[in-house]
Parts: sequence; C-alpha cells; structure tokens
Amino acid sequence: MASLMENLISILETETSEYEILVGLSTKKTPIIIKGDLDALQQITDEEQIVVGRIQHLEKQREEVIGDIANVINKDVTELKLVNLIEMLRDRPEESGKLASVHDKLKDVLSRMVRVNEQNRELLTNAMEMVEFDMNILQSMKAAPETANYTKGAYTSGDIMGVNAGRFDAKQ
Repeated sequence: MASLMENLISILETETSEYEILVGLSTKKTPIIIKGDLDALQQITDEEQIVVGRIQHLEKQREEVIGDIANVINKDVTELKLVNLIEMLRDRPEESGKLASVHDKLKDVLSRMVRVNEQNRELLTNAMEMVEFDMNILQSMKAAPETANYTKGAYTSGDIMGVNAGRFDAKQ
C-alpha cells in the first residue's frame, strides 16, 4: 500500500507540474489573443496539445493506481476520492500530509487554469463579435440605398451608396 501511495503522490506531483506549464501557456495566450496574432496563437495551441497529451497519460496512470488502491482497501473505485483517501490515511500522518499537500496544489493550479481560460474565452468571444460586426457592416454597405439622381426621362440613374460596382476594394 505504501508504494501505491508513493506512486499516486508522484503522479499527482507530475500532473501538477504539467498543469503549471499549461497555465503558463494559457497566460501567454492572453496578449496574443488581444493582438490577434493567429500564427503565434496556433503555435501556443500546438504546445498546449502536447502538454494535454502528457496530462492524459498521467490521468490514465492515476486512475490505474487509484483502482489498485481501491482493490487493496476493498473500496469501490467510483467512490474513492482523494479527500476520502486523505481522511483514511489520518493514522499515517506523513502520507496523509503529502497527499493533502499535493491535492491542495493541484486544486490551486486548476482554479488558476479555469480563471485564465475563462478570461481567454471572453477575449475570443469579444473578438468574434467584432468580426461579426465588421462583416455586418460590409454586408449592409451592399444593401445601401440608391442616390436620388434622375435623368430627363425621369428614370433613376442613381448609384448605390458606399459600393463601387459591386466589388470589394481592399484599399478602403
């Protein structure tokens, strides 16, 4: 059981380190989103995917160790949470303390991760709204009213305001 606990603590510490890296990458993403630098955003997203892959591997290892611990203590693996495990280990203060410490660090990192991701999501939402606004302006320019220019025969010769022969002018 002691070696299983050491494995669990080691996996959780490594997982916490990986999440720290992920928080750092997400924090680096914020000014890039503000600038609108798509190339740099893609590069950071690629780096994040690598870290997420490592975290998923660690999660599988953690689940296996938790399953082994559940078998040893004869508990249902679905009901075995870290908080419960910490409580069960109160007779072994060293293991309980290490597990509680790494649990608290992981919780802290995950809460920071949620906060940074929420901020980035808001920035991306605002950027998408601006793009949609710009697209609506461009589309409304095509539907602008005609000018009131008439010929001698009372036919309209008006042009549509804001549009040059139905083409988009990139220089405007």
